[in-house]
Amino acid sequence: MLRTVLSMFRNPMTRTTALLTLCALLALGTVASPTARAIESLQQFPSSVLAIQTHKGAEWFTVWIADTPERSEQGLMFLQWLPTDQGMLFPQDSPRVMHMWMKNTLIPLDMLFIDAGGRIVAIHERATPRSEEIISSPTAVKAVLELAGGECATLGIRVGDQVRHKLFGTAIGGPART
Repeated sequence: MLRTVLSMFRNPMTRTTALLTLCALLALGTVASPTARAIESLQQFPSSVLAIQTHKGAEWFTVWIADTPERSEQGLMFLQWLPTDQGMLFPQDSPRVMHMWMKNTLIPLDMLFIDAGGRIVAIHERATPRSEEIISSPTAVKAVLELAGGECATLGIRVGDQVRHKLFGTAIGGPART
């Protein structure tokens, strides 16, 4: 069917019909596709506060928790702006090498790879929006934290810094930074 519609573009007399048919096919494919699903509002994700202990002191963030495969797949896709004091945490039941990408992500992000003890073991700064490049942890990690692109450099967050959050068995206290 698609091949027939595309061949209609060659004939100026049927180009408009072909365009309308192609639009209808695309619309039906999006609606009827078994893999198409609605994007969940980030307000429906669970959230919590975490702190990163840097050489300068504690930095506080409110994070959404990608606690299901569907939420992990969605991540921060289509978000057009991320406040500097917010992020998304991608926890794992047990440590493993994690693979991330930026497809459908419209803003640059810093990705912090965190081991089971809460130590940052790797940072990928300013991941390229819409890229399908796979960004992997160099070792098994318990979670990945995504922050607004450039936050690690701005705040002096670096490998070896400690993340405090219940996921890593460390209770935190105090306000989120403003």
